[in-house]
Amino acid sequence: MSPAEEEKSLPLPERWPRASKFALSACAAAVAELVTFPLDLTKTRLQVQGEAAVHRNGAAAGQAVPYRGMLRTAAGIVQEEGLQKLWQGATPAVYRHIVYSGVRMVVYEHLRDSVLGRSEDETFPFWKAVVGGMFAGAIGQFFASPTDLVKVQMQMEGKRRLEGKPLRFRGVHHAFMKILSEGGIRGLWAGWVPNVQRAALVNMGDLTTYDSVKHFLLLNTPLVDNSVTHSAASCCSGLVAAVLGTPADVVKTRIMNQPRDKQGRGLLYKSSMDCFIQTVQGEGFMSLYKGFIPTWMRMAPWSLVFWLTYEQIRRICGVSSF
Repeated sequence: MSPAEEEKSLPLPERWPRASKFALSACAAAVAELVTFPLDLTKTRLQVQGEAAVHRNGAAAGQAVPYRGMLRTAAGIVQEEGLQKLWQGATPAVYRHIVYSGVRMVVYEHLRDSVLGRSEDETFPFWKAVVGGMFAGAIGQFFASPTDLVKVQMQMEGKRRLEGKPLRFRGVHHAFMKILSEGGIRGLWAGWVPNVQRAALVNMGDLTTYDSVKHFLLLNTPLVDNSVTHSAASCCSGLVAAVLGTPADVVKTRIMNQPRDKQGRGLLYKSSMDCFIQTVQGEGFMSLYKGFIPTWMRMAPWSLVFWLTYEQIRRICGVSSF
């Protein structure tokens, strides 16, 4: 058998390992995103609630914004906008995770297995896991930033309707085209800096923690590579990711949702640092953790669903465990 014929006889995961891992991680992420999306919508609404810069600039004159917790916010969305609105913005969110999760998983595994390199005993030093997780998250989020921008802005459409403001978008395609026409290519990457910063922190918590905890458990406890080990590692990764990523997530959400001029420049914040300073000065440091509970409550099940699904899909398709 010639080398070409031998290659064709190999299973797809062995012929195209990176493309296969991209597709598998994208499928797992899409499932996790749809299951936990209502918590993401609730988190986004909480993060822009009581925004000091909006009131200073008169953008919300006469609009009294009620302070609500997570459950009241979710219940308010259902009562005022309808149950289906809990999934408003889900389509670009799924698009985002197809790109984001696919890229970050492939990049992390490549760094771990080829560039940074495991130790001779197959362990991966913690500092290398931190570097790999942050870099993989930043790269994945940069490519996915336009879809994240559309997701955040579409999540706020129901709130605009209740405030008597005109809706900005008719759908996902219209949102992409409108942002592109108003701000050009640069407009699609509005808020990419805090977005990438957040992704780097979240993945330092998610990828690094999951990989480190999983292999620690396998090497130092009687646990084997199964769903119990995957669940324990994913619970740890969701908590750490929420703690590290929430402040950057608040900044990212506010920058992406702010009104813009004809040149695509933000009217409320000059940069992510400006948003950070204004938020702390106007609302206090703990405002950076607005939406933390739904963020954590979303990241925990998201991580659980994603990692369990991803590991099982890899096993079914004949790909080695992560």
